[in-house]
Amino acid sequence: MIDQILNLILDSAEAAFLEVGVFVGAVLLLFGFINYKKSGAFIETIKTSQKFQPVIGAFLGLTPGCGGAIFVMPLFFKGAVTFGTVTATLIATMGDAAFVLLASSPLHYFLISAISFVVAIITGYVVDKTGLGESILNKYKMRKKDKVDLDFEHKQYDHVLHEYECEKMGCKNGYTHIGHEEGDEIDLLLHHELKGHMSHETFGYRFTHSAFYIYWFLMMVGLPLGIALLFQVDINELTNINLGHILGTIGITFSIIMTIMSKKFLDHESHEEAELKVMSLKETFVHNALDTAFVITWVFIGFLAYEFGILGLGAGDYALGEATMEGFLLATGILSVLIGAAIGLIPGCGPQIVFVALFTRGLIPFAALFANAVSQDGDALLPLLAIDRRSAIWATVISTIPAIIFGLLIYYFEIRWFN
Repeated sequence: MIDQILNLILDSAEAAFLEVGVFVGAVLLLFGFINYKKSGAFIETIKTSQKFQPVIGAFLGLTPGCGGAIFVMPLFFKGAVTFGTVTATLIATMGDAAFVLLASSPLHYFLISAISFVVAIITGYVVDKTGLGESILNKYKMRKKDKVDLDFEHKQYDHVLHEYECEKMGCKNGYTHIGHEEGDEIDLLLHHELKGHMSHETFGYRFTHSAFYIYWFLMMVGLPLGIALLFQVDINELTNINLGHILGTIGITFSIIMTIMSKKFLDHESHEEAELKVMSLKETFVHNALDTAFVITWVFIGFLAYEFGILGLGAGDYALGEATMEGFLLATGILSVLIGAAIGLIPGCGPQIVFVALFTRGLIPFAALFANAVSQDGDALLPLLAIDRRSAIWATVISTIPAIIFGLLIYYFEIRWFN
């Protein structure tokens, strides 16, 4: 039994790092660079294109990760975008779970993206017709602090970190905010009252901002092996040292250490960190390494949960456990869609990544994955919660409704046509 458990752990480590993780890292680097180059331009476009704001918001939400979606949230409270744009952005976003799905099942990723993009746009325009956004914004403005109080509070906070980051990392245009201004209420909430970037004086900062070089080296070494696995090559048979297990274990261990050092477990990207990534290419490389480590850690957790769940269901007999699980999935059926939508209500990306990881193991139907993708808001919901909880609750409720409706429709067609 101990040998069986050890093999499950090693296989899960290899799968999480080499079958998924190295591709997630490659995709994250690509989109991270695009985000570094274009995020500011996208935000300026959405502010000046009022007629098409829900469309642009849905597009920003559709890009893997949470960076684009995070920047849209403060714009609503500045009166620059509509609440329909906020909901369209949140409906379209899959957060970091998108990287896992794109790396492991591109066809399903593009299918979900296409459907959720349309659903997001329709919902966004419908929300704007209701006048809900005006009501939320008016109540928010009534609670805002006056400028004298804001200036006083702003002076009480330490601003050394921003200056240090730009001096150390080389911000291309100095430290500039995206979606709000220095010293406004949103600045106080998102950059000072919320947990933002780690202080450069901490061990975690020094470790992550040095070790990211090693982490990307591991990714470069692992990527050819991951490609070999795609072509069904047994890399453990190529040598006598079980290369896949060794590199998978090293990669998972390093991923977990990086995640612990960054102190990110459920949610991992703050508005402040998203801004720094846009301003500094080195910060993009550092935080993309942390993002990759975060994703891989949760994929590993998902794979382990699946493997041990199967083993437990079969009381130590893996084949029996698989048969029992298949029976359970047939029995739950439509309930899985509701479960997917419910899990999507949890802020942050961790549980959503596990959900996608379980889908890659055949444990979850496509309709449930779609419901989760539409319902979840990733890290983008966190700034909304910090600024105005009422708007966050409304956005969450609204995004859950199409998640359930379209999830059930997709489930109906999935059962009717593909079973």
